[in-house]
Amino acid sequence: MRVFWIIIAIFLVCFYVISRIDLVPDVFPILGWLDDTFLVGLLIYYLRYRKLPAFMTWLGRLLFKRTPGRSDQTSGPRGAGGQRGQSGQPKNPYAVLGLKPDASREEIQAAYRELVQKYHPDKVSHLGEEFQEMAQQKFVEIQNAYDELMGE
Repeated sequence: MRVFWIIIAIFLVCFYVISRIDLVPDVFPILGWLDDTFLVGLLIYYLRYRKLPAFMTWLGRLLFKRTPGRSDQTSGPRGAGGQRGQSGQPKNPYAVLGLKPDASREEIQAAYRELVQKYHPDKVSHLGEEFQEMAQQKFVEIQNAYDELMGE
């Protein structure tokens, strides 16, 4: 998020806390402060970690249902035929992990760990849905390639 939008968010949260218009009116002493405290806590969390908490993503998916026709994120390119590229040819697991065919087990494990850290769905949960789907597909490819290489 750019600095301008962060300043706007800080201003809006401060305005909400100070204003008399609330979800739960401040007339009720402790109950009225809960929504203010929640928003301030959410803002502090975002400023510290530069992403929203995971429950916000879950809440967004719950409130704004997926569009019809989208594939489920748990289904991937696994199947009886294994991994296939866009041309229908099987993908080379070494190419997926960015390794040479004569790589050792330690190199395979190191490359796997590095790519998993980069493309893990939890690492991109704050990005848009397109990036999340792309990362999910790449993550499944990485897992399949690692399983195939370590099974040998």
